[in-house]
Amino acid sequence: MDNIISKIIRTISDLSAEQISLMEVCGTHTMSIARSGIRIMMPEQLKLLSGPGCPVCVTAQETIDYAIKLAQDKNIIVVTFGDMVRVPGTVSSLERYAPRVVYSPLDALSIAEGNKSKDIVFIGVGFETTSPTIAATILAAETRGISNFYVLPAFKLIPPALDFIASSPRINVQGFILPGHVSAIIGTKPYEFLSKQHHMPACVTGFEPIDILRGILNLVKQLTDKKADITIEYSKVVKPEGNQKALEILYTVCEPCDANWRGIGLISKSGLAFKVRYRKYDALKRFSVEVPKSVIPKGCICGKVLLGISLPVECKLYGKKCTPLTPVGPCMVSSEGSCAAYYKYGCGLESYKKFQRERIRKKNGKKGHQETG
Repeated sequence: MDNIISKIIRTISDLSAEQISLMEVCGTHTMSIARSGIRIMMPEQLKLLSGPGCPVCVTAQETIDYAIKLAQDKNIIVVTFGDMVRVPGTVSSLERYAPRVVYSPLDALSIAEGNKSKDIVFIGVGFETTSPTIAATILAAETRGISNFYVLPAFKLIPPALDFIASSPRINVQGFILPGHVSAIIGTKPYEFLSKQHHMPACVTGFEPIDILRGILNLVKQLTDKKADITIEYSKVVKPEGNQKALEILYTVCEPCDANWRGIGLISKSGLAFKVRYRKYDALKRFSVEVPKSVIPKGCICGKVLLGISLPVECKLYGKKCTPLTPVGPCMVSSEGSCAAYYKYGCGLESYKKFQRERIRKKNGKKGHQETG
């Protein structure tokens, strides 16, 4: 295995003659790259960026504030996945109000069945991997006649976010490492615009280091050959057509809508709303509460980190005021956040030095400029 990995890395280095920036858009990839040290294995001319692949990190601040307001109502039980508990809102986090933590949205439905005198609100956070399971839970609530179960919709769709990134002049990306879990649901057709409209290659990979390295090699080869295909290096799980049953369930209950991504802003058709028939389960329609105006914490650059414009270690708060124990932004809270990955695995310093060397090289217009410190 070590020989195979070494060969892949050598081939990547041999082919990477020009500056290349690749972006992964999956929190599991982010953690795997950090844990295995893949980023610092790459040649200096190849930069790996972490994109908005953490669903908790991109959940709008007003959604957190809304959930906190609901949690203060004694007649409401707020239920959530564990990653959401410590995400900072404008004033505090949900942790202060002791929400119920579950592993499955069906657990939230069971809580509703066991507490019929209260309203149960499940925070519906997730990409295309998670949203079908929440849609299925809505259908189960309908079938079982459970009327005190609601979902706070905060769903996000990956392809519109990739289109936003590929279209932005601020973000320098030549190819995408596509998420394995999301792609298992949606397949590869929704990514074809990257090839057809933006002439950018993209590759679906698994989560082991060798899977990610094969994906990187695939993209580097495509760029070297001036190709722009959507490929799969995770064929044991991902099929071009995706999971049609999961998609059927999802789009029975939901339809695309514009969505606000924390630190990024509004992205057209990048979220999901409940269709008319299922809006009675929408917490936003059921509960009218006033929330404070969202204010980004001073000094926090999570938005730039989520778009790959800045590295976590470039934030003045990183590792000082902002740590996993005292998080300022969501990227340090989530187990899939870029800042948390850098902090946990100590990959920040080498990546930052590499980033700085590239900046100096670009500024001076010389490929072989020596490191200055």
